[in-house]
Amino acid sequence: MLQTPVPSAEEARANTAFDALLWALSRPGLSRMLPEQGEGAIISALLDRECRVHSVDPLLIPDIMRTGAEVADIDVADHVFLGSSARSEVLDHVAIGSDLYPDDGATIIARCRIGTGSAIRLTGPGVKGTLTLQIDGLPNGFWSTREARLRYPTGFDIFLVDGATVMGIPRSTTVEEL
Repeated sequence: MLQTPVPSAEEARANTAFDALLWALSRPGLSRMLPEQGEGAIISALLDRECRVHSVDPLLIPDIMRTGAEVADIDVADHVFLGSSARSEVLDHVAIGSDLYPDDGATIIARCRIGTGSAIRLTGPGVKGTLTLQIDGLPNGFWSTREARLRYPTGFDIFLVDGATVMGIPRSTTVEEL
């Protein structure tokens, strides 16, 4: 008789985080809860030894290294962890893919505060009409730099992390600063 394998606690945590990430990216601007605060669950859910990763926050490097992922320069990284970086210039170097391979665009994970700060309006696929929300703690010029780099289908997807809350903003979403 066959038995269904029982996932370990770590596998269950990574699966829960992965589910939250997919949900958040498919519903831009809506929040979902991660199984724990910070980027740890995201690192477990997204990274493996086939990934190239860049982290502006050196405190995340030990967790990244445990996954077997390659620590890489920002321009070739599949995933870029900004931490709470105060410089939007890092976005100038993030991989955006190409017309033939738009999936080579990076995924950015940035810490912020959701529900306070500057207002933005989202429109596009997955957004019912428009959605206005407040985001604080991102580098000055973050959204304008993003807009300058995007040429859909090329670009990068973003996960905004506030404690255990995650919000996705895919490259197909238009962000207007209010």
